[in-house]
Amino acid sequence: MAITEEALKGPNSHAPAPPTETPPKSAAPKSPDKQPADRKSPDTKPADAQSPDSKSPHAEAADTKAADSKSPLVLTLLLLSVVLLQGPIRGALSAPVMQSWMTVFVAVLVQALPFLVLGVLLSAAIAVFVPPSFFARALPSRPALAVPVAGMAGAMLPGCECASVPVAGALVRRGVTPAAALAFLLSAPAINPIVLTATAVAFPRNPEMVLARFLASLLVSCVMGWLWQRLGRTDWLRTPERSHYEGPSKGAAFWNSVRHDVMHAGGFLVVGAMAAATLKALAPASWLRTAAENPLVAILALAVLAVLLSICSEADAFVAASLTQFSLTAKLAFLVVGPMIDLKLFAMQAGTFGRGFALRFAPATFALAIVGAVLTGAVLL
Repeated sequence: MAITEEALKGPNSHAPAPPTETPPKSAAPKSPDKQPADRKSPDTKPADAQSPDSKSPHAEAADTKAADSKSPLVLTLLLLSVVLLQGPIRGALSAPVMQSWMTVFVAVLVQALPFLVLGVLLSAAIAVFVPPSFFARALPSRPALAVPVAGMAGAMLPGCECASVPVAGALVRRGVTPAAALAFLLSAPAINPIVLTATAVAFPRNPEMVLARFLASLLVSCVMGWLWQRLGRTDWLRTPERSHYEGPSKGAAFWNSVRHDVMHAGGFLVVGAMAAATLKALAPASWLRTAAENPLVAILALAVLAVLLSICSEADAFVAASLTQFSLTAKLAFLVVGPMIDLKLFAMQAGTFGRGFALRFAPATFALAIVGAVLTGAVLL
């Protein structure tokens, strides 16, 4: 039997092959560079559309010009007010109470301002030009040993409390154990050479105050570091964000930090000098004498005063020296508590490490600083 060609092709050979369609030219895929004119990329915005928060260069220039034009106007109005009211102002300043107030106020400012400026310049230079990785390499790997080393590092690195908080935040961000960073945070503003020199100048007849302040502050900072290493929890401390001392360039970051510290520390210095002058001129001598005669009340009063005044550590010794009614131990409590915890430090610590950290760390630091000052004063003063 002859086998036909159709039988060899199989049963599906009867179905015709599907026609091959040639895609029309209009269906050909377009190059991504050649999109229709009416179709926009989702990331593309119209040229005339701006985000609500952005301003054109002309608007920003107009705002800057308006702000610059207001400053001379405000200064002119202030000078006119002083000229018009010079009679009442002269009469008020000629009163004996105001003369005493002005004497104390100017004396505190003149004595403290050079140390404040020098401390701000040095602290800004350290915060900007010394990399935090240097501290990470220099500290021992064991936290128990890193705490006293970090505490002693504060004695070699000048800086006020305005700079110690961001520097400590940078240390934690670069991997330094939090206990050592916190010991540095507490010791640097209290025992650095600028602060100790200012203390010696403020207490020329009591050189033991310098040693007492150094030992009490170092003891409190190390004990707080060890307590945090022992009892602190990771979720209590928030990892700090990028510090404001880190700018686009070293020079810009340096001058930004100098301006920041001068404005903040200088403002608190003025407030502290005003408070010291007011306390000296207006507070009845019997009140101060009563508070000073009770050792416990005197220590607590000056410790609370240090928290409320928030004076920069380069200048607080001159304010403490002006409180002549109080004992050296009470003044030591003022000098130990102030650089470790005050109103501005609490706000800065809460912003850097979290509010939960500040609510736990601040009361413990306050209590331990008072205890350390009392123990050191009982031995040395």
